[in-house]
Amino acid sequence: MTEFIPDYLIRQQAAVGALVVFGVLRVIVAAIAYERGWRIAFVERCFVAAAVLYCVPQLFDLFTYVYNAHAASAELEGKFAGCAIALICAPILSHRLGFE
Repeated sequence: MTEFIPDYLIRQQAAVGALVVFGVLRVIVAAIAYERGWRIAFVERCFVAAAVLYCVPQLFDLFTYVYNAHAASAELEGKFAGCAIALICAPILSHRLGFE
């Protein structure tokens, strides 16, 4: 089915999904970490590891399935961009809210 959907739509959908998931979760976990006295550096490392694990299935598809590499490449680019934007902007929002 992905051969009928343009790459930019796949890329945008994956980016928005990753941005929402990691952005919202990062702010919520920062609030919980602030209440419990956890270190923010530990939370940040956990979210970077989670972002890598979130992108691994498309990386696996990219290297193993040649016929699906085009769609997997677009989805990997979108997920990577969404995770990067979320992990850069969410700490700014958490800081503004007073959790860091």
